[in-house]
Amino acid sequence: MHVSLTRFIKQSPHWAFAFIAIVLVSFYWFVWAEERYVSRAIVVLESPQVATPEFSLSSLMGGGAGNTADLLLLREHLLSVDMLRVLDEQLGIRQHYSEHGDFFAKLRDPNVPIEDLHEYYLRRVEVELDEYAGVLNIRVQGYTPEFAHDMASLLLEAGENHMNEMGHRLADEQVVFLERQMIRLEERFEETRAQLLAFQNEYGLVSPTATVESINQVVATLEGDLARLQAQRNALASFQSSQSAELRQVERSIAALRDQITEQRDRLAQATGNSLNRVSAEYETLELQAQFAQETYSSALAALENTRLEAARQLKQVSVLQSPLMPEYPTEPNRLYNSSVFAIITIFLAFILSMLIMIVKDHRD
Repeated sequence: MHVSLTRFIKQSPHWAFAFIAIVLVSFYWFVWAEERYVSRAIVVLESPQVATPEFSLSSLMGGGAGNTADLLLLREHLLSVDMLRVLDEQLGIRQHYSEHGDFFAKLRDPNVPIEDLHEYYLRRVEVELDEYAGVLNIRVQGYTPEFAHDMASLLLEAGENHMNEMGHRLADEQVVFLERQMIRLEERFEETRAQLLAFQNEYGLVSPTATVESINQVVATLEGDLARLQAQRNALASFQSSQSAELRQVERSIAALRDQITEQRDRLAQATGNSLNRVSAEYETLELQAQFAQETYSSALAALENTRLEAARQLKQVSVLQSPLMPEYPTEPNRLYNSSVFAIITIFLAFILSMLIMIVKDHRD
């Protein structure tokens, strides 16, 4: 048997190497590899149902990216170096992973740089997004069930605090911006209102526009009376003498009406710079400015109140669908799976190498 084994090794060293590698790797997985406990949790992000009016700053600046985007932000934070530092400070990740585990799986040096520690951290913590269900699946591996459970719980707590901090910061920035705008718009509103009151006091008119409309109505009435008297004069002239008392009375009434019409028209648009038309135009401009300032101020005030409500709506609560599990038995590593995969790949590579060797030998022959 020894001779046969020696001959097999000489004739097919690649197969011998493959079998030795399979035996050694299987020995590692089934005998040497230290067991790890896995704590699982499933979470979803929810926002408080706060009713907001239709007009809000968010409607002007655009809506949020949706719950999926928030879940991706939470995932990236849970896998970040900042989260790693928090976990190391509160749970002692360096100490735990360096004191437990076999030679290949443990953290060999507790004082490794943060970059190397982060790479190791990503091998022990998995955070996967289920886009269909809209949830995050969290898996934490530890060498004791207590550590795995505590680490998963701390991840959830720190993740919720981070999302709330982001929501508060965005809302606070919006509120500060609107408060600054409110001060400026209020000053503008008071300024335009003061200008309008000063203009009214200067010209002694509550509303020049109403005055213009009143004068126009007077002119229209006078012109109607003028037309009626002119028709009466034409009728009298057809059968009376031009020197008759009645016809002369009508002529004097017509002349008086024309003087009144001229006077009223002069009030509207005379050659001087203080014509009522110019006053009315200036008043309308000031009135429009004051009205626009008031509407803008009112809109900003409503936006400020809505943004304060938006601050509450943007808070993200990490709702736990499955609380961090306190594992009762180790589930990692998957010894049979890892050994089988390695054996299949090794045998496949050895078979490919055998085929190449046979092709080379046939070519030489």
